Amino acid sequence: MRVVAIPRLAANGRWRVEAMRSLSEPMLLWFTKGQGRITIAGSTRGYTANNAVFIPPGVMHGFEVGPQVFGTAVFFGKNCDVTLPKAPHHLRIRETYVQQELNVTLDAILREMNSDTPAHDRATRHYLGLLGVWLERQVEKGAEEVKRPDAAHRLVARYANLLERNFRSGMGVADFASALGVTPTHLTRCCKLACGKPASALLHDRLIFEARTLLAETKIPVGQIAGALGFASPAYFTRAFQHKTGKSPSAFRKET
Repeated sequence: MRVVAIPRLAANGRWRVEAMRSLSEPMLLWFTKGQGRITIAGSTRGYTANNAVFIPPGVMHGFEVGPQVFGTAVFFGKNCDVTLPKAPHHLRIRETYVQQELNVTLDAILREMNSDTPAHDRATRHYLGLLGVWLERQVEKGAEEVKRPDAAHRLVARYANLLERNFRSGMGVADFASALGVTPTHLTRCCKLACGKPASALLHDRLIFEARTLLAETKIPVGQIAGALGFASPAYFTRAFQHKTGKSPSAFRKET
């Protein structure tokens, strides 16, 4: 597991947090200062100080991190055995004592993680369990405030889930719409309602994030990256990447 200050997540480029992507481990975001927008499973809403956002593994998301945003991100690890929610949750923590409970628990986790005292690893796991309990209680407390998503948001959530599983396949918006049993026009209309972006923007954002990650963190040739992400040709991939980022894939790789 890892505990990271939220501003550090964007230290090597805001695209690392703002572009659509998913993680292979659960994550909790605890915002203590600032505000912005966060998109989870295709739906966008605002966040501000004292908001806790839990995102399960495999759920597509992205969020703004401006210069005034502060807080903590907890990455639970791929093999975490703590009991955690199965669905995403955006919690607005209004009570001061509940905010303090979370802050104290996070401080204790960090203290034990950085300690060399006996049994510090076991203490870390126990505090992590308390964090899971805190989260479960706040989800239960906020259940009455959660509105059931309408048909448009449910469709976009299904699209985001399908997109996350198949974005490398070369499928276009029309293919995703067909798989969902709707027209591309209807899918795009619902996406604009849910997150302010057309369906194509979510797809391209996810693809370009993956491309940036591969370019920055591997030595895989550009042509192979294009093929692995389902682009028809390296030239088409280069045009799409440059349109989104303002740089060619090769130039981006040199700068990272």
